[in-house]
Amino acid sequence: MKHNPFRGTGIALVTPFKQDRTIDIEALERIVNHVVDNGADFLVVLGTTSEAPTLSAEEKTLVINTILKANNYRLPVMLGMGGNNTQAVVDTVKAQDFTGIQGILSVVPYYNKPNQRGMKAHFEAIADASPVPVVVYNVPGRVGVNLQASTCVELAQHPNIIAVKEASGNLQQIMEILRDKPTDFEVLSGDDGITQPLMALGATGVISVAANAYTLPFNRMINAMKDGRTDEALRLHYTMLHMNQLIFADGNPAGIKCLMSQMGLCQNVLRLPLVPVNEKVETEIVEEWGKFRVES
Repeated sequence: MKHNPFRGTGIALVTPFKQDRTIDIEALERIVNHVVDNGADFLVVLGTTSEAPTLSAEEKTLVINTILKANNYRLPVMLGMGGNNTQAVVDTVKAQDFTGIQGILSVVPYYNKPNQRGMKAHFEAIADASPVPVVVYNVPGRVGVNLQASTCVELAQHPNIIAVKEASGNLQQIMEILRDKPTDFEVLSGDDGITQPLMALGATGVISVAANAYTLPFNRMINAMKDGRTDEALRLHYTMLHMNQLIFADGNPAGIKCLMSQMGLCQNVLRLPLVPVNEKVETEIVEEWGKFRVES
């Protein structure tokens, strides 16, 4: 039986920047403490939301070390390690110090557009090389290809592949995975807005952008679903629904950084090619946040 420490509310941590676009270490520590103190179950480091493609190798190491120090072994940590050069990813995995890190999140290769056999071979190579368990990340809207349900179920047979983060938005596909997967392989929602319905179908958690900000109500919804308190979970789901839409309305992590700046967690600064949300979306996020605090 595979051991999976990644259930419940996972946080796809942002990388906060100062006005000069250098990494804001104090803000990063503040964010880690905020999500840990408000009930997060695990942390995801250097995922999409972290703006990892714009970070140098030295900055990635700084981000990892800052988060590990602030976390201080309180929660399991998953490290984003993906790419479209399989051998380069394998080499990076072999060189990584996994002290304090319990798993890898690895995205379907982008740009190359591999077929299903290529995707399967890619993830098997990474899983074979990794000293920690691997979570596969399917996000066709970003990478240009879709990891099909049948391929995902085949990968689920690998002893070191423990879960999939499913962000295809394709409920039929996700249900097929949930139906056909081994019992020791789990499905995590990759879309904040459909986490509650996916958990009703059998998913065991989420890797969330939204929970960087409103960790507590999001975690309450997750726990309510785990405990069978569906009425409470549905109330929270609908309370968060509009904000979940708004924070993705003009790009990620632009929306969540806009909200987090309103909360005093970080500054509303991104690195090019990403820019802050437009004025209309910012106004809507601020207005919704005022309502949200009262409702949740």
